[in-house]
Amino acid sequence: MNNEVNAMKKTVRDIAWAGKTAVMRCDFNVPLADGVITDDTRIKAALPTIEYLIGEGASIVIMSHLGRPKGKPVKEMSLEPVAKRLSEYIGKDVIFCPSDAVVDEEVKKAAGSLEAGSVMLIENVRYRAEETDNDPGFAKELSELGDVFVQEAFGTAHRAHASTTGIADYIPAVSGFLIDKELTFLGNAVDNPERPFAAIMGGAKVKDKIQVITNLLNKVDILVIGGGMTFTFLKAMGYSIGTSLLDEEGLDKAVEIMKLADEKGVKLMLSTDVVAADSFSNDAAFDVYPIDSIPDDRMGLDIGPDTIANFTKVLSEAKTIVWNGPMGVFEMSNFENGTRAIAECLAESDATTVIGGGDSAAAVAKFGLSDRMSHISTGGGASLEFLEGKVLPGIACIEDK
Repeated sequence: MNNEVNAMKKTVRDIAWAGKTAVMRCDFNVPLADGVITDDTRIKAALPTIEYLIGEGASIVIMSHLGRPKGKPVKEMSLEPVAKRLSEYIGKDVIFCPSDAVVDEEVKKAAGSLEAGSVMLIENVRYRAEETDNDPGFAKELSELGDVFVQEAFGTAHRAHASTTGIADYIPAVSGFLIDKELTFLGNAVDNPERPFAAIMGGAKVKDKIQVITNLLNKVDILVIGGGMTFTFLKAMGYSIGTSLLDEEGLDKAVEIMKLADEKGVKLMLSTDVVAADSFSNDAAFDVYPIDSIPDDRMGLDIGPDTIANFTKVLSEAKTIVWNGPMGVFEMSNFENGTRAIAECLAESDATTVIGGGDSAAAVAKFGLSDRMSHISTGGGASLEFLEGKVLPGIACIEDK
């Protein structure tokens, strides 16, 4: 796996901060309803690094994006509500600079006059088209706001943007505690796992996860397949899947995965029964069917009880487990049992359990089990690319120890 670049990166602990200003990239892309933050998990995730920097005598300029304003100011995507919420958490006013240009002379002046322990938040970096273009001019403007770049936005570490990678061309780059934790857990899980090592892959399409699955087949002892992609595998094995989700492009890939698992001696776990309904609705009529007798007019929306028993038995013996993708349509209460059972199995396990962000993290949170997992990744796309073995540009730009 090409994650050597992700190992042994400098962190905030490697800098003498007194008298310095940190330019810190956070992932404050939080959900808003009528200007009110509905989930501030991402803000809380950055607090340990912010508090450490304050304690070390640094001043901090924070950058983040919010939503997709597509290179122009959009009032509803301003970071002002974030500044207010962050102020509450750190117990001091966060200076907010509401410039539509993100960086201008006033913003530079404010950054230059920050006292030790002060925290400032600049406006949504995606108000500028140059951000996603990784424009060197904009990256340089951002770098002029401080002395050291602190990368703390794992959720955007797979994107080469001005505020995630470009800035590191101009000032030294280190990681915050959140990034360091991501690299430790994801890196160890994939490159140095305690065995047996199991990966659980769910979600809809095989082709979206093909690179991850192929890479993990070189690492894991057990591969569990659930969710919508189950039916592409069943179809590839010759079963009738009714009106279940089928990833036509993934059929050949499913065959390749089964062959590769066999060649590598990986225990591949597939559904033996499914919960299938007459429509995609929580009110639909549904029943449990063995995989060889799914009715033509029914769609599979969850794994069945026999499958749950098989999966949890094998997973209970694993020592390292990586989970990416739900087992069914867990958003609907009638089709959440498979995903809930896997989440509970992991919560009760002594294994190192790594949840790969996205829907899996949402499911674990829904069932109130987040604090019983070893690590929940803050980056859906980034954690997937990491598990694929890709080098993440937002990590590669951090200086090596």
